[in-house]
Amino acid sequence: MDVSFVLFTVVTFLAVVLALEGAYNLWASGRSPEARRITARLEALSGEASTTTSIERSLAPTRMLRLNALLARSGLGHRMQRFVSASAIAVSPAELILMSLALGTLGLALPGLFGKPPVFGAALGLALAVLPWWRVASRRNKRIERIERQFPEALDLMGRAMRAGHSFPSAVKMVADEMAEPLGRDFLILFDEMNYGVPANDALMHLADRVPVSDVSYFVVAVMIQRESGGNLAELLDKISVIVRDRLKLLGEIRTLSAEGRLSAIILTALPFGVGLVVNIVNPEFMAVLWSDPVGLRMVGVAIFMMVLGILWMRSIIRIRV
Repeated sequence: MDVSFVLFTVVTFLAVVLALEGAYNLWASGRSPEARRITARLEALSGEASTTTSIERSLAPTRMLRLNALLARSGLGHRMQRFVSASAIAVSPAELILMSLALGTLGLALPGLFGKPPVFGAALGLALAVLPWWRVASRRNKRIERIERQFPEALDLMGRAMRAGHSFPSAVKMVADEMAEPLGRDFLILFDEMNYGVPANDALMHLADRVPVSDVSYFVVAVMIQRESGGNLAELLDKISVIVRDRLKLLGEIRTLSAEGRLSAIILTALPFGVGLVVNIVNPEFMAVLWSDPVGLRMVGVAIFMMVLGILWMRSIIRIRV
């Protein structure tokens, strides 16, 4: 029996087992009978929904503690934890890394089982390995966009509350009660931290750390400076709200003007792969020279490299920061 075939079979089996294990852990973290039973007990004890519970106890994941602790010792692991936490998905960096390794190994082994050259395995393995991180990044971007839309309304609500005579913690509590997810939950955590004895500056820094939005960072810095130097905080919040609204308005206009460029980038990126797939289906022998001949493999490698450069170039052109 061919040794390479046995090796590919073993690697594929391990990759599938790890992928199934990672998928089960993701499902069991929030939808298993045990997780639902714990949620029901918490709701019965507190009398409230579990999504509006009190202060956040810890960001440490409940699974793979040793591997996550090892990652947390490095600056890269801390940044990965912040990136994952901003998406509000119940998954840890260690789980994402293991899922990426499992999917990447699966993608690397599959083309070899069907007699395809290693370049296809490398491309498929890279695409599958990036898939979990792409999912987290997509959820994170959607959550950040929703927070950006909610934040001006939260600032206006805090300004009106403080003009009516409420204190800053009371205004924060009003935002936590009135605003929907996800901003309401973050302000509820901010109020609970201040209410349970955490210094206000530390609680505000925790808010800026949980919500990676520049407008929130400006708000935190402005409030911290106001607490040191004094001044009219309600007026300050109104000015920040106006600035945030103007920035979002300008950002919307820029996105509208650059929509044609983004669409062109998507079409130019997908067109070669789509044409190659259609030609390979219609006439497989015509495309076979690209992976059966060494010159064809080098041509594919150069083409992919130039496409990556073009994608990065177009991305830098159409991506305008406001």
